[in-house]
Amino acid sequence: MYSCQQVLVNKNSELIAILKFLCEESHKLTNMGIYYGRQLYFKSHKTLGKYDLEKVYKSNYHYKVLYSQVAQQILRTVSESFRSYYGLIKAYSEGKITNIPRVPNYRKKGGMATVSYPKQALKLKGNKIRVPRLEYL
Repeated sequence: MYSCQQVLVNKNSELIAILKFLCEESHKLTNMGIYYGRQLYFKSHKTLGKYDLEKVYKSNYHYKVLYSQVAQQILRTVSESFRSYYGLIKAYSEGKITNIPRVPNYRKKGGMATVSYPKQALKLKGNKIRVPRLEYL
């Protein structure tokens, strides 16, 4: 079972800038993964595997800035969306659905994406949460 907890952040401009930066990097990494998946599909008609994106972007700046498990989760989400698309294409060719499936599209430029940390990465110290690569919460 999954759970999520929202934490209200004080209006500390330095902390907000860091959080914004992490969300923007997550957004950029998502778009990069979508780009690679689309190019792979259109140019070579190959399918995107679960770990293909991680192998390609492991040395990329946007990947390195984020905590490794966060970056992996972002890229796995992108590969899940392509896997879903491939399943829809198969269902469409078999006549199970009537609408033509569309390839996953890019996110809008300049946006932010969710940054999900696994439970094992977070540590509670008193009434503060220690987040990897972010020591201020």
